[in-house]
Amino acid sequence: MEEVVAEETNAEPEEFDWASLESGVDAYSEKERNKLEDLYNDTLNTVTEKEVLEGTVISLNKREVVVDIGYKSDGIVSLNEFRYNPELKVGDKVDVYIESLEDKKGQMILSHKKARATRSWERVNESLENDEIIKGYIKCRTKGGMIVDVFGIEAFLPGSQIDVKPIRDYDVFVGKTMEFKVVKINHEYRNVVVSHKALIEAELEQQKKEIIAKLEKGQVLEGTVKNVTSYGVFMDLGGVDGLIHITDLSWGRISHPSEIVELDQKLNVVILDFDDDKKRIALGLKQLTPHPWDKLDENLKVGDTVKGKVVVIADYGAFVEIAPGVEGLIHVSEMSWSQHLRSAQDFLSVGDEVEAQILTLDREERKMSLGIKQLKEDPWENIDTQFGVGSKHKATVRNFTNFGVFVEITEGVDGLIHISDLSWTKKIKHPSEFTAVGEEIEVVVLDIDKENRRLSLGHKQLEENPWDVFETIFTADSIHEGTVVELMDKGAVIALPYGVEGFATPRHLVKEDGSSVKQDEKLDFKVIEFNKSAKRIIVSHSRVYEDVKRAEENAKRKTQGRSNKKAVKSVNDNIEKTTLGDISELAALKSQMEADEKKDK
Repeated sequence: MEEVVAEETNAEPEEFDWASLESGVDAYSEKERNKLEDLYNDTLNTVTEKEVLEGTVISLNKREVVVDIGYKSDGIVSLNEFRYNPELKVGDKVDVYIESLEDKKGQMILSHKKARATRSWERVNESLENDEIIKGYIKCRTKGGMIVDVFGIEAFLPGSQIDVKPIRDYDVFVGKTMEFKVVKINHEYRNVVVSHKALIEAELEQQKKEIIAKLEKGQVLEGTVKNVTSYGVFMDLGGVDGLIHITDLSWGRISHPSEIVELDQKLNVVILDFDDDKKRIALGLKQLTPHPWDKLDENLKVGDTVKGKVVVIADYGAFVEIAPGVEGLIHVSEMSWSQHLRSAQDFLSVGDEVEAQILTLDREERKMSLGIKQLKEDPWENIDTQFGVGSKHKATVRNFTNFGVFVEITEGVDGLIHISDLSWTKKIKHPSEFTAVGEEIEVVVLDIDKENRRLSLGHKQLEENPWDVFETIFTADSIHEGTVVELMDKGAVIALPYGVEGFATPRHLVKEDGSSVKQDEKLDFKVIEFNKSAKRIIVSHSRVYEDVKRAEENAKRKTQGRSNKKAVKSVNDNIEKTTLGDISELAALKSQMEADEKKDK
């Protein structure tokens, strides 16, 4: 081969026949010319429009870059398309896209920008198919993530795909070149989604398997605070996540985990529990320190007074922390001597510093009950002195029943006013007619029930019994003006003077003209019965006019009786004075009268 080359090199070139060219004589036969054309075409690339090829930069100026793609003519690319590569030089290999094989001037038009975009799209698709790791440049932030330049294509990096732990400052990533994996491509919109987290997860997966395989309850591990929520803290145990619930952070009560930990803080934690797949791991922090109940003063006993802070409050009571992690419950019934149970919020508020007495103490169950009323004097201890029988007081109405009113004279001292002890004169059907809950009422102590801690009270006893006076006013047969205030089937209630009420049955409500009385009608009523002990007055309107008629008839009867008595007496007197001579005269007189009668006939 070398000899052949040598011969070709040493051979003198044949002189070109210019005369034949000028005369138009073809020096080659048609066969030879076809052969030569085939040889020439074989040295050129076969190219088509809309194709991407690799070319070589053969020259460049301020405006254009000339690229040789092995075609019969060179192509031109605008220099602007190489702005990203200011170090471009002759001999560099570049990708070009054939826009046109020949323009009006016979020049081939190429585009490096389109070639780069086409190549990038192909390269991105290959990366997704082959699960390759690629490099990208983070250009800027955008809503929900970052924009990454990958092969000249703008890809989206979601915030959740930057790292395995939450990102708090996205700006620190702008301008960095990082490794990514293509995770999703939308061919319709030509959108590309990349992830850096996928790389980290792949690295951590092996570590995670090793850690999970070694997990045991009670094991202590070091972790990093990954996230803080209102209900607990998520810890990164080296690729495995665990949760410390807020109740397992501290023996004492806390309102938010941020009071105990902060982000990125390294902590030792103990494994409390996990599920079968070991995907949900419960961790504890407080379990690494002794329980506060174990350190509680051994000399503390029932009856001792302690100080603490109200940490939780409910309707039924308040929890007081007397030491970190040691709490006692003050039930609402132990807050006041009052028998009226109210809500604990009426006595205490969260944050209050209180002093209380220990009522029960169970170190094994770690429970304690406290009371604050015990630090005050029990009002029933000296009830006879302060609230003796006959003493008068002001009380507050607390509740009603059908038979009376429950009142509170002072905190812890309650009493009942029976409905019959509310008023001397009014007929009260229900106590609500007389007073209202929350109102103040004056009372007098009638009786003391120390065992049941209850007073028997009266209100009407504050005044003298008016029925002693009424007995002298509303005597039987006395007549008084009254008003019909209530009509019923059984009769009517009549309002009498001095605020007294009387009762009249239907037959005593008939007026003189035969009609019945009407509501609110004022009439005269006669007292027909007065019962002081029963506080009852029975009256009648009908008896007013009936008794008048009866009296008139009696008077007339008496007058007629007197006249008859006088006539009888005169006759008797005459009889007593009669003598025998008188009888003779009468006989003579009778004879004469008989004679006269005959004459008349």
